[in-house]
Order: sequence, then structure tokens, then C-alpha cells
Amino acid sequence: MLVIAVNLSTYIPVGLLVVMALIFAGANLLMTHVLGPRRKGPAKDIPYESGMNPIGTARKRFNVRFYILAMTFLVFDVEIIFLYPWAVTFAKLQPASPEAALFLGRVMFFLATSVVAYIYAWRKGVFRWD
Repeated sequence: MLVIAVNLSTYIPVGLLVVMALIFAGANLLMTHVLGPRRKGPAKDIPYESGMNPIGTARKRFNVRFYILAMTFLVFDVEIIFLYPWAVTFAKLQPASPEAALFLGRVMFFLATSVVAYIYAWRKGVFRWD
């Protein structure tokens, strides 16, 4: 029988964070119920839209360019997320080593393909709003 010794004291900060999050959520729900408004009525029951009266339905169609632009933003946002670990690893490599040159070449290829994708989207008119 294999017995694995686990030091539970390393999990105390995580457990404390979870307990604090649960207390915060519970306190917000409780205080909203205790201090929140209790009046009902037709004006109180409509959805709040930036101080304007809601007109029409919320289920109208949008141009596909909005979604394409949002997806393009997400692609470049994810690209930045992937560059961070690369930068941390690259900073620890020896200067002028073959491994550093390989890492630099890989990220340059990655960035070049991203620039090509950006130029392609620009030429297709994804960023135009007319």
C-alpha cells in the first residue's frame, strides 16, 4: 500500500481565499435582501437600459462584421497571452545561443503570421463600419 504524505499547510491560503469569496458572496446577497428596495410597480419592473426607456425587441439582427471584429480582437488578445510565457522563457536563455535563436525564430514566425492575418482582415474590409 502506497501512502503519499501531503502537507496540507500549503493549501491554507487557497482555502482562506475560497472562504473569503463565499463570505463576500453571501454578505452581498444578504445585504441586498435586507437593504434593497421593496416597492413593486410597472416602472420598477422594466429592464434598466442606461436611463433610457427600452424600445423594441432585444432580439434584433446585427451585421456579421460586429462578430468578425470581435473574433479578430479575441485572436490578437489570445496572441498576447501566448507571448507572455515565451518572453519569460526567452529572458532566461543565454544570449547568442542556438536555443535563443530558435526561440526568436519561432516567435517571429508567429508574429509574422499574425500580421499577415491582420492585413488580410484589413483588405477584406473587416474594420470598416460603413
